[in-house]
Amino acid sequence: MSEAVDLQARLRVLEERLARVEGHSAILDLKSRYGTLADARYTRQGPRPQQEIDGVADQLAALFSEDAVWEAGGALGRAEGRAAIRERFRKPTLHYSWHFFVKPEVVIESGAGRARGTWDVLAMITTLEGRAMWMVGVEQDEYALVGGRWLHTRMQLDARIMAPHDRGWAETRSR
Repeated sequence: MSEAVDLQARLRVLEERLARVEGHSAILDLKSRYGTLADARYTRQGPRPQQEIDGVADQLAALFSEDAVWEAGGALGRAEGRAAIRERFRKPTLHYSWHFFVKPEVVIESGAGRARGTWDVLAMITTLEGRAMWMVGVEQDEYALVGGRWLHTRMQLDARIMAPHDRGWAETRSR
């Protein structure tokens, strides 16, 4: 009997480890999808037609829980709830963007269906006025397992550098 109990305990440990590995992988995929969709609203010539942006906004909103918070501060603002996040992404704030999310630090809470993540963000952007800029920041995310899918419950960007592309970041005061 003790051998069966030992096997059950080992199986539980392996299942927990597998859940963490699968969760980590799913969160990496979630963030990649978010970046791809955030940039899909634009072409090199500017924002896509509104009907296309609306479709992308629907897909972006589906990456968030119903009660999620998206926050980028400053002119980018804050949106609370999936519907508000969708509305936020329906309104182009740039002429063009290309985001890179790097150096992920993802921590899955064992058995809780919750996780936290920290990402460095580098983005090449063109403002609506046509200025090419570099944006560097840190994003603090929270996630939850909802209906078998990992979703964002909170995404908070701390933009550390916004520098003109032609002058670089050396002259730009960073925090």
